Amino acid sequence: MNTHLNRIGPKSDAPNPPSAVPPTHSAIHLPPSAFSSPHSAFRIPQSAFTLIELLVVIAIIAILAGMLLPALGKARQKAQGIQCMGNHRQLQLAWKMYADDHGDRLCYASNDPVRRPGTESGAWVPGELNFDPANTSNWDIDKDLKRGALWPYVGGSAGLFRCPADRSTVKPSSGPFRGRTVPRVRSLTMNVWVGGLSGLVPTDLDPAWRLYLSPNDMVDPGPSQTFVFLDHREDAIGKAAFWVEMKGYPDKPAQLALADLPASYHHRAGGLSFADGHSEIHRWMDPRTMPPVVKGGLAAGIWSPPWLASPHNRDIAWLQEHATRKLQ
Repeated sequence: MNTHLNRIGPKSDAPNPPSAVPPTHSAIHLPPSAFSSPHSAFRIPQSAFTLIELLVVIAIIAILAGMLLPALGKARQKAQGIQCMGNHRQLQLAWKMYADDHGDRLCYASNDPVRRPGTESGAWVPGELNFDPANTSNWDIDKDLKRGALWPYVGGSAGLFRCPADRSTVKPSSGPFRGRTVPRVRSLTMNVWVGGLSGLVPTDLDPAWRLYLSPNDMVDPGPSQTFVFLDHREDAIGKAAFWVEMKGYPDKPAQLALADLPASYHHRAGGLSFADGHSEIHRWMDPRTMPPVVKGGLAAGIWSPPWLASPHNRDIAWLQEHATRKLQ
């Protein structure tokens, strides 16, 4: 009886005897060194690139870059070409508006301060560019661009006078940009046979060729075939006019010579606009039209007669075909 009461009475405080069978969910306790030892079977795996995997990733990136960079370069060239054509069309429209407002009288390709002094305001842009750091015409739009005949018609957009692919710069020796490398303000010029120098044929060109002073004069080769503006090379640009030597045209190709150098900023091509208002990118064909650029200097052979001889040059023949015709 007493034994039974002891079994159902209050729980005894005495510890239970150890069990012969270990608990089913008992934890396994390991020392910390078991996780750090290189020989431990319980090491925690770590995720990382091996050297070979890293090299493979780098190679894939290099291949993708090699595939994408040429495409990006072409896209950039195309965008610059589109912007260049836009600049040409805007200037061509300004050129036409000037003639409409001045009794069908064309603005000059440049001015001639010796034979006709005081005619700067009639030039589409007066002045002359070079790489002289003291020449403010290179970097100050107030010096020439704003005094030109077309400035009132371009809405104050100085960027129209420069091809976006032109990378020529100058470091002014005075003014607000002194000591800083800045872009030059202009890279476009006008066909010298359109307006001439203050309405005159340059003294170093043959006056037997037609000088267009009015849109009505452009009967041959006609407005759609007569270029007005073109991209001018950085080492050949000076006045705002582009010289086209007509000697050798149309049937004496051995006499052809370059009196000026067009730009080839658009992958061996340059921008031009025509008297009818359209613009185009024209590809030059002869390597002699595209000699190596003299960075920060002036090209040789084009600043005075006998010019830069270039017989049978198809590019010269094309420029002559789209510049003027002989007087009858």
